[in-house]
Amino acid sequence: MKIEFSLTPAADVAVLALPVEKEGLDRVGFGAVDTTGQALAMGAARAARFDGDAGAVVDLMVPTATGVTQLLLVGTGSGSEVDFERAGGALTAKLLTSGATRVTVDMAALPTPPATQSVARFAAAAVSRAWRIDTYRTRLPEKQKPTLAHLTFAGASEAAAAWAAQEAVVKGLALTRELVAEPPNVMYPVSFVERVTADLAGLGLDISVLGEAEMAALGMGALLGVSQGSVREGQLLVIKWNGKGPGDPDLALVGKGVTFDTGGISLKPGPGMEDMKWDMGGAGAVAGAMKALALRKAKANVIGVCGLVENMPDGNAQRPGDVVTSMSGQTIEILNTDAEGRLVLCDAITWVQQNHRPRTIVDLATLTGAMIIALGNEHGGMFANDDSLADQLLAAGRASGDLLWRFPLSDAYNKLIDSPIADMKNVGPRGAGSITAAQFLQRFVDKGVRWAHLDIAGMVWADKPGATFDKGATGYGVRLLDRFVADYFEG
Repeated sequence: MKIEFSLTPAADVAVLALPVEKEGLDRVGFGAVDTTGQALAMGAARAARFDGDAGAVVDLMVPTATGVTQLLLVGTGSGSEVDFERAGGALTAKLLTSGATRVTVDMAALPTPPATQSVARFAAAAVSRAWRIDTYRTRLPEKQKPTLAHLTFAGASEAAAAWAAQEAVVKGLALTRELVAEPPNVMYPVSFVERVTADLAGLGLDISVLGEAEMAALGMGALLGVSQGSVREGQLLVIKWNGKGPGDPDLALVGKGVTFDTGGISLKPGPGMEDMKWDMGGAGAVAGAMKALALRKAKANVIGVCGLVENMPDGNAQRPGDVVTSMSGQTIEILNTDAEGRLVLCDAITWVQQNHRPRTIVDLATLTGAMIIALGNEHGGMFANDDSLADQLLAAGRASGDLLWRFPLSDAYNKLIDSPIADMKNVGPRGAGSITAAQFLQRFVDKGVRWAHLDIAGMVWADKPGATFDKGATGYGVRLLDRFVADYFEG
């Protein structure tokens, strides 16, 4: 969708949207809409009990000097950035397949000019809500095809600069959703690398890849143990952005990239297994965030590391009872081959510490079903070894809309993964499953390194539409990471 800005609406606008603040129906500036059209709009709004709530929409046709105009009243609530975001998403949801191709949003309808960042969030939500993947739909009915292609903001030309930064995030979000949504016969470790490398070409990022031979030479037995049952070769994708110039990264983003997870020998139940194509959502978020940082030329040095494997139940697959040696030298007793994401992450975390010495690490993973039981699909879970880092991530989550909730870490939970024959086991008891998974990862974090683990199992895929996404891939994590970098690693 193309976003444009103008001083005033064109005279022949076919679709006009007017933002309305909470309880502000009587203060709407109708602009060129005549008194007849205004009366119709006010009557329709009152009949629908519309009062400017964020995301509420009233849709009607009004007569104009040039014919008939489709007029929409769109609620912007209290005027916060989140409310404007809900309004932008609701507008697209209403018009995406309506037959309308262009819509003008007249921000002069509001009694007080909105903040430029609020307008940019409206635009970002409108574009994000329009994203969908129709690649494999060969018989899509005409009325189900998207038509909306242009969105013009009148009376808000000063928001163009704020939109440029938001557009970078929207493009990173689109990459993440594409990676997550693709079927597993199309998106596997090598093709993930190929897709990301092609998409990020020319953006100034330094991209490198380790194959299984290189990882074996480095002793990455935990990651390779997960991969050994698949005919698809595992990969370690490394994406560097040096926005401040040469030097070690201040921040490392590490993503779990299990492109399909059968559970391995500890086979998952058949019903719902098809959803496991999105078990690489953490790696997808890292790739999308790195694209956003590069597009907006972030003044920070950040490295993204994606551990990419496929977990399959082959004759060569890892067995329950195996003991593997991680890159750190610590040994792991495998009790459940479906607790594989932590095995991928631990070697990726060790690799980035040994090679790039970041002072802060944030890992993202669709790690545990226990997190979905605890938080549903409203928050990602967060664990951290540093209170200031935890506070920063929680604040970035609130500001971006990618919400987080903090969980505890302690020695009492850590003891639950001690093994009688190795340094640790890869699962603890049934209780506190998300916490013991985080405790496992913490054992691979070097002393003095600030570290946070984000368990986003309930957030990367949605069974129903949200404010900024349709059913399917949400792109969760991209906005969070971009805001985290912008607020705490730039300037």
